[in-house]
Amino acid sequence: MPASRVQRVAAYVVCVEDGQVLLSRLTPRFGSRWTLPGGGVEHTEHPADAAVREAAEESGLEVRIDGLLTVDSLHLVRDHITGAEMDHHAIRIVYAGTVVGGTLRNEVDGSSDTAAWVPVAALDGLDQVSLVKIGMDAWRAAGPDLPGAGVVEGAG
Repeated sequence: MPASRVQRVAAYVVCVEDGQVLLSRLTPRFGSRWTLPGGGVEHTEHPADAAVREAAEESGLEVRIDGLLTVDSLHLVRDHITGAEMDHHAIRIVYAGTVVGGTLRNEVDGSSDTAAWVPVAALDGLDQVSLVKIGMDAWRAAGPDLPGAGVVEGAG
C-alpha cells in the first residue's frame, strides 16, 4: 500500500428539470467522464454550502439545496487513470437541488471543462463516474418528498 492515506469529503447536487439532469464533465486529467456538480468541502464549510459553491463554479448556475439524498463512501486502492497504487477514501454527500438562477457556462481552469443538461433517459449510454448512478438512484427513491425529485418519464 502507498505510504500516504487521503480522506476527502465532498458534496454534490442532483438537479433535474424537464427530464434532464445537470452534469459536469471532468477534464482529461481526471478521466473526461461526466459527474454531478460538486466537489471538496473546505475547512469549516457546511457540506450544503460546498455543494452550492461548487455547482456555481462548475456550471455558472445558482442552486438551492432541497434536501439530503444520500451519503456514499468509496475506497480507491488504484488510480483508474494511471493505475498507480493509492489509499484514497472519498466520502460523498449528495443533495437534491433546484436551479434558481445564473446562466449555464463551462468552468475554466478547474477540474471540469463542460457543464450541460443531459436527458435522464440518455444516462445509461454516457461515460460517467459511479456517483451519477448513486445520486440518480437516491433522487428516484426520494420520490415526491423533495421538490423536483422522483421518476422522470423514460428514465428507467
